[in-house]
Amino acid sequence: MYVDFSPLWISLKTSAIATAITFFLGIAAARWMLNSRYWFKGLIDGVFISPLVLPPTVVGFLLLLVFGRNSPVGKLLDRFSITILFTWYAAILTAIVVAFPIMYRTSLAAFEQIDPNLLRAGRTLGASEWRVFWQIMLPLSYRGIVAATILSFARALGEFGATLMLAGNIPGQTQTLPIAIFFAAEAGEFEQALMWVMIMLAISLTVIWLANAWADQTRHPSSQAVTAFGRPRQWSRPRQWSRPRPRDLTSLPADAPETELCINIYKQLANFPLDLSFSLQQDALGVLGASGSGKTMLLRCIAGLETPDRGVIRLNGKTLFDATQGINVPSCDRKVGIVFQNYALFPHLTVAQNIAFGMNNLPKPERDRRVHAQIAQMQLQGLEHRHPHHLSGGQQQRVAVARALASQPEALLLDEPFSALDSHLRSQLEQQMVARLADYQGVTLFVTHHLEEAYRVCPKLMVIDRGRAIAQGTKQAIFERPATFTVAQLTGCKNFSQAVTIAAAQTTTATHAVRALDWGICLHVMEPVSDRVAYVGIRAHQIIITTHANQDNTFLCWLVATSETPHRMTVFLKFNAVPTSAQDYHVQAEVFKEKWMMIKDRPLPWHVCLDPLRLIVMEAE
Repeated sequence: MYVDFSPLWISLKTSAIATAITFFLGIAAARWMLNSRYWFKGLIDGVFISPLVLPPTVVGFLLLLVFGRNSPVGKLLDRFSITILFTWYAAILTAIVVAFPIMYRTSLAAFEQIDPNLLRAGRTLGASEWRVFWQIMLPLSYRGIVAATILSFARALGEFGATLMLAGNIPGQTQTLPIAIFFAAEAGEFEQALMWVMIMLAISLTVIWLANAWADQTRHPSSQAVTAFGRPRQWSRPRQWSRPRPRDLTSLPADAPETELCINIYKQLANFPLDLSFSLQQDALGVLGASGSGKTMLLRCIAGLETPDRGVIRLNGKTLFDATQGINVPSCDRKVGIVFQNYALFPHLTVAQNIAFGMNNLPKPERDRRVHAQIAQMQLQGLEHRHPHHLSGGQQQRVAVARALASQPEALLLDEPFSALDSHLRSQLEQQMVARLADYQGVTLFVTHHLEEAYRVCPKLMVIDRGRAIAQGTKQAIFERPATFTVAQLTGCKNFSQAVTIAAAQTTTATHAVRALDWGICLHVMEPVSDRVAYVGIRAHQIIITTHANQDNTFLCWLVATSETPHRMTVFLKFNAVPTSAQDYHVQAEVFKEKWMMIKDRPLPWHVCLDPLRLIVMEAE
């Protein structure tokens, strides 16, 4: 019995061509949708995936309406003597339409699993959008794209209803395997139909096996690093805000030095506005604040990863952003290096390749020289050919710093670079960071919420609270004399009491004394105080437990509770009265354990001295 194998060849050829076209269309659509912020994004997505959920006959009928002879498209094709209906081209067209949703959706899901910080890191290292796509997105998502291609081929191979309506059943031209099976069964040729079914089943099982093989490879430990940072990106339409302009955000001082970073920006965030204006020269500035206060958003605005609503950003005399003039320099052209909190190392590149990524425009000898210099300076010898998932947390951090500095940026932004490290490693790397920043000739912003870390690394500090700078200056001034309750609290002070001047309390006319209302004591201070005094405070390690009862600001106190750390004891004390519960205390003091062993057995009450030099007097905010 003669068997015509043309349905098999037609199906394979049609599916192969349709899959090749769908491959490029699906990836392009997924890439566009990934960065789309348009309000009608959901509608476009629904159109793209509709062939996946609509009955094939509905899809075929809609294609007939679009490409029929009386449709605008059909009339246009007639002018060029092009015929689509009931030709092999119609079979390819229907295969493209039904396979496209799988290619598009699977590719989009693969792109969404990439950590956005990896893409941001690529841009800040000078990579164009095309290079970010080609060298970061595709390598990190290729397994998903391959799986999408395999499944798209299978979907194109099995298409029946739409193909029959648009291309018909023309043996040797448009008769694909599914159509051949249908008409063979309808004609009673069950042996031939069974043969085609077995061929289709073999192809389908092969496709399933290939898809499962790729899925198994994505679960391999070496590939887990690719998505270890990943999470689906959540898109939402930006909220619109209106607010009176608090100050002029259209310009910066005309006489600003040419070697500094000048910031004057406003950006409405979800719960408060980021409203900052400051300038910074070569000294490293520590940006201190609670989580969610706007610190990271500040860095992202400087790096060009986010756009302020209005304002100006200028670096070394070059305008990076100016809302009035419509200037917004892309991240790749800003010469701003950034070290992300999770380091955002490219998992598919080695240590040396990560460091070299931002120097793509340099000749290879110069690129290699800089890579070797950074490896030596950051003590990464012997790790050049390792991938990030084979490095410790400290090694990853050093690679991230080396990568940011290798391209010689004019500004270096550090977003909590020690947050993922243990205390011992943190201390070691802090010393390396201080030494590295001492040699760096650019501007440095160091974001952290770790108080001691900011104090050790940066000579100057800026404290941010809900998007506003509430203190800025030398670290000594901010820690020793915080002007407000919020600044004192953010810089680690734990002991506060509402306070009034003694004169305001109508007990004396002295201006060097305050009454601590919550503690029930009067305190002498070193500097004159005004009527605007609202709080008095003292840091826990500055409270002195003494045996000298006649010192200034010395009071009786009772021990309420203790809390132990490896090197210190925190003791909770109440002034002038016996406590009634474990929560009935006024202040907490920190003492080294050696001192605690000397005082812990003393009979109560003890004497506590609040040194007038250490008292913090704060005005109302």
